[in-house]
Amino acid sequence: MRTISELTKKSLYGLSLDDLEKPLEKALTHHLYSDTEGFTLTLYFGKSNIEPLQDLARQLFEVFPCPILLVEFRRTNGWHIEGIKSGALHKLREDQEDQFAHSLDSFSRKIWRMPRSRRLARYDLAILHDPQEALPPSNPKALDNFIRVGKTLGIDVELIERKDYARIAEYDGLLIRETTSVDNHTYRFAKKAESEGLVVMDDPASILRCTNKVYLTDLLKSHQLGMPATEILYKERPEDFERVGERLGFPLVLKIPDGCFSRGVIKVESQQALLEATAELFEHSVLLLAQEFFYTEYDWRIGVLNRKPIFACQYFMSKGHWQIYNHKAKGQDINGECRTLAVHEAPRAVVELAVKTANLIGDGLYGVDLKQSGDKVVVIEVNDNPNMDAGIEDAYLQDDLYSLVLEEFVRRLELKRRGQAW
Repeated sequence: MRTISELTKKSLYGLSLDDLEKPLEKALTHHLYSDTEGFTLTLYFGKSNIEPLQDLARQLFEVFPCPILLVEFRRTNGWHIEGIKSGALHKLREDQEDQFAHSLDSFSRKIWRMPRSRRLARYDLAILHDPQEALPPSNPKALDNFIRVGKTLGIDVELIERKDYARIAEYDGLLIRETTSVDNHTYRFAKKAESEGLVVMDDPASILRCTNKVYLTDLLKSHQLGMPATEILYKERPEDFERVGERLGFPLVLKIPDGCFSRGVIKVESQQALLEATAELFEHSVLLLAQEFFYTEYDWRIGVLNRKPIFACQYFMSKGHWQIYNHKAKGQDINGECRTLAVHEAPRAVVELAVKTANLIGDGLYGVDLKQSGDKVVVIEVNDNPNMDAGIEDAYLQDDLYSLVLEEFVRRLELKRRGQAW
């Protein structure tokens, strides 16, 4: 019913096509249809007789599981999908009927004749990841560890990508191990999973709260928790730029509200540098955060799961740089060294402030970044999908770190099965 409803109006199905533009452009630009401005392709159960478009055809069928899809392609400054509608069996030519019958037979064999022994695990958990991401929250070895440890706990862990959006309902839980953002597919995955009744980390509310540094600033201020002195700069109020340096002092740090991995963050040493940096950053956002510069040799990262600390790391600054990540560096020098400790070995004030801050966000999995200088401890930000890399965050707990996360999924799923809240 959802598919039938959505295919009646492009405003309903258009959002689902956003992620398909890149593979479409690649398939059509480099392989075929170089001399035409448009064409219509008929798909039968996600099958196309044009090999370069087969992967795209499968993805379209997963999003819109309609037996016959008529897809209209147009080229205006690049290829895009102009429209999609359902086809009718009685309108097919004889050769098309043969293709339809073959696709139907293939689809039926694949979907309905599943081995009886497939579901042996207590639960099925999907991990959303992007194999091409330059700085993912979990490296390939960590993902392998989730799969391996999951088997010992009776959890079938499967890696999925954004092309698997339509398969979310097949699972009991979703763990997002891809950098999240409200304006990309990770947030849509979280919303879809939550609506289907899955246990989700990161949940949509946590993504919204953690990816908005303005929200975090107001949250910390309202609860009087330690943070560097911070002001919000508005693009339409340039008079504020003249005085912020006097109030916060130089150097100071400018940030866009939704930056991650030290992107969209600039340190300025003077008023002139501030004006140049704001001009650059206001190209990406209508407001910025100006924050006092609080240098330390390393940042603390406290991992918090269900309101309890699970790991403690020291992230040292990148070589010759003032941040953990230096995106202008090359090779291994892009980020600094890391040191992982037992939670009880980290300063009590750091751990307690991290837990208090994370608890204001929710009861999911978070990484709270803090700085400490003498008796002063401040929160820099809260990450909704903290790094869990093999060899770094798991250096102390090793497999137990993955077990803690997976066991929390099991706990919530067991409570859900009994109709109880977690």
